[in-house]
Amino acid sequence: MAKTKTAYFCQNCGAQYAKWVGQCTSCKQWNTVVEEVIQKEEKSGWKTSRSPGKKVAKPLRVSEINTERELRLDVYDQEFNRVLGGGLVPGSMVLLGGEPGVGKSTLLLQIALKLPYRTLYVSGEESQKQIKMRADRIYPDTKNCFILTETKTQLIFQQIEALEPDIVVIDSIQTLHSDYIESAAGSISQIRECTAELIKFAKETNTPVVLIGHITKDGSIAGPKILEHMVDTVLQFEGDRNYVYRILRALKNRFGSTAELGIYEMQGNGLREVSNPSEILISKNEEGLSGTAIASTVEGMRPLLIEIQALVSTAVYGTPQRSNTGYNAKRLNMLLAVLEKRAGFKLGAKDVFLNITGGISIDDPAIDLAVIAAILSSNIDIPIEKGICFAAEIGLAGEIRPVQRVEQRILEAEKLGFSTIYVSKRNKIGLKNTQIEIQLVSKIEDVISRLFG
Repeated sequence: MAKTKTAYFCQNCGAQYAKWVGQCTSCKQWNTVVEEVIQKEEKSGWKTSRSPGKKVAKPLRVSEINTERELRLDVYDQEFNRVLGGGLVPGSMVLLGGEPGVGKSTLLLQIALKLPYRTLYVSGEESQKQIKMRADRIYPDTKNCFILTETKTQLIFQQIEALEPDIVVIDSIQTLHSDYIESAAGSISQIRECTAELIKFAKETNTPVVLIGHITKDGSIAGPKILEHMVDTVLQFEGDRNYVYRILRALKNRFGSTAELGIYEMQGNGLREVSNPSEILISKNEEGLSGTAIASTVEGMRPLLIEIQALVSTAVYGTPQRSNTGYNAKRLNMLLAVLEKRAGFKLGAKDVFLNITGGISIDDPAIDLAVIAAILSSNIDIPIEKGICFAAEIGLAGEIRPVQRVEQRILEAEKLGFSTIYVSKRNKIGLKNTQIEIQLVSKIEDVISRLFG
């Protein structure tokens, strides 16, 4: 029986050392040397007793490869299914990251409690009584969810062999440790080794595994960057503690799109799926307020209407401020330059504050026209008429550029009761019998004259 052998390698240049050193003598980088396993024990680790004999892979012609769509497990959560691309793929590895306290454990626990499949929820952070108290609050009537509090991977695999679950949830990967590595739980080598063992189990038994990962202060997932390369899907759970809404995004997805968006509302009994996010992202102000504009955007396959607020005021200090929340700062500066150069609005000596309500971030260039409308409305202190929304991109020459899937944006605005939408004259629109008025514009001056003329 071979014993476990480890060595220390530099993550930057690959130099090998017999013991840990602070600085790599080869590339002169600090804190890049980590422990790695060279040879493992044959006895411990994930056993493949219940998995069939491994087949030898053979090269196939492209025409001979089976292209049938892979089967997916429905997680009975519409938002989670949408972000995954239709459900969990058997044998896949999903990594969920997010800020502390945002609701990662709550989300996966409530999904595990509702599933009709045999689910094993492994927690290394909470006791069984703590999880039971949360489960009674979220979904007390469950029969298929099993709770295990353990951090040693070898013992976890023993329970997996005895239980034979259909889905495994690990909370969290930073708390696990393996006998192969002598370093503490949460270290780079432990995270990589534990993830490798779980991936081997998932692929050989065709069982999907969902991991919860901690994130660092800069927002990236803690541990080695290779962790994100090893897994099949990386999800990000976002949300501001001052808001009740949470957003689920896919940063990487081998089985679907990364453009989809899932929205939840945090309640006392768990997270509620938000089926129509446009209603929560638009405030119900009956009286007209200057500096507010509505934009029609698309996240993945889902159209959204969002509210953009702008405040333009005379700069009290010497240097004008440019502050934005949920919007790209460089793009805001570009739009202000276009307004000054092409439309003649002198905003260089004024403070400009921009906010996308609801605590979400939007990268869609189709909200450019709404941003400019909100800024001009605040600058001249004239509110935009109720029932008007925008969906167009602004070019550097001040032209109104077309955007993709404009018909879907128009129909979403019509569904929510808007009477007018401003789009580019270059957009090809084939809609008929629509109640909403479609205003076709080609330059910023056209929009300004129609809104404030």
